[in-house]
Amino acid sequence: MIHYRREAKLSSEEFVDLLVRSTLAERRPVDDPARISQMVEFGNLTITARDDAGILVGIARCVTDFSYCCYVSDLAVDAAFQRQGIGRALLERVKSSIHEKAFMFLQAAPAAAEYYPHIGFSKVERMWRL
Repeated sequence: MIHYRREAKLSSEEFVDLLVRSTLAERRPVDDPARISQMVEFGNLTITARDDAGILVGIARCVTDFSYCCYVSDLAVDAAFQRQGIGRALLERVKSSIHEKAFMFLQAAPAAAEYYPHIGFSKVERMWRL
């Protein structure tokens, strides 16, 4: 059974361990502990998925104002637990934590780009990055 909850305190080590097990570590600064620590500390909405033993198997780490928009900075699920609906459940819990009319944004990992349209996301063409 998977247990979901909003967590305010998460260790950097536990976060990095999940990033590695999910393959998201390839696109995150896991070799920079100070930066990872800030990522964990300053994300203001973190929803976790844990197995019965309390092991972190999924996370949605977000930056949001809870009213207008929410950026899902990290959506990671342990590769051994993928395709069980954990990612979708995490995103549903994010959505239920913010205003019903707030936008949710995320940047898809290349291998996951086809996943998001199936769960209601639409592609946005006018976003920019510096």
